[in-house]
Amino acid sequence: MTDTSTSRAVSTSDVAPLESGWLIVDGLPMFHRRADLDDADAPAIVHVHGFGISGTYMQPTAALLAPRFRTFVPDLPGHGRSHRLKGRIDLPRLAAALAHYCQTVGVERATFVVNSLGCPTICALAADFPELVERVVLVSPAGGPNNQPLGRALWQMAVVGPREPLSMVPIAVRDYLHFGVGLSLSLFRAMTRFPTIERLQALRVPTLVVVGERDPLIRLDRVSVLHTIPHAHAVVVPGAHALNYSHPDVVAALVAAHIDGTPLHTADGPLAATREVPIPE
Repeated sequence: MTDTSTSRAVSTSDVAPLESGWLIVDGLPMFHRRADLDDADAPAIVHVHGFGISGTYMQPTAALLAPRFRTFVPDLPGHGRSHRLKGRIDLPRLAAALAHYCQTVGVERATFVVNSLGCPTICALAADFPELVERVVLVSPAGGPNNQPLGRALWQMAVVGPREPLSMVPIAVRDYLHFGVGLSLSLFRAMTRFPTIERLQALRVPTLVVVGERDPLIRLDRVSVLHTIPHAHAVVVPGAHALNYSHPDVVAALVAAHIDGTPLHTADGPLAATREVPIPE
């Protein structure tokens, strides 16, 4: 069943032209949203959500890009409406599930637009399934040492919450309650064991990092970790952490510019709000 509401203020239902549905991936039901084009050879973009939350809040940016790109927004296992993996959960298993999802929907190679914990997940994907990853856009890349231990991460999330749009509240509350405390602790422990910085520095595809100027989860002074990545760029934009939801026009314009190889800052339009950050050697 599909709700084709065009509202981007409260995106608890589908945002046109995205349509939702179910797939069986690795023997388990996985929920997703997609928008296909008549051109089967059009570039694909896969949007990957963050820790404990569904792909619902990724829809505003995805919907803006859907007229040009084959667009996919899955709920990773255990998140949103997708069923949980059996046994322990960690980033390589989430990455493998994402890879198998891509194979199921016919995506052979894609740009991955990810937020928060989706960033280390994509690092794991690029390490284990490099053939799938054409380029990445890391929006508010969390999951590294700056978000550890758990107490610091909880404090950062408490600070950033009021900086997000009020319409994000029902989405986050619903998804976090569904995800549960037990799974949250398990995934956080897995995150602390994952070599996020090392895997990030091992990326060998064009990479764009997008940081909100009011995001306490991200330290801009650590941008130097990107210096080993070929064709890496970093951009600061207005907003906090969930930029895919709060500033979809800016993020969508940046994604398109990253794919097209055009400037990441312009004198007018959505990219006028951006500021590129030099990456020191």
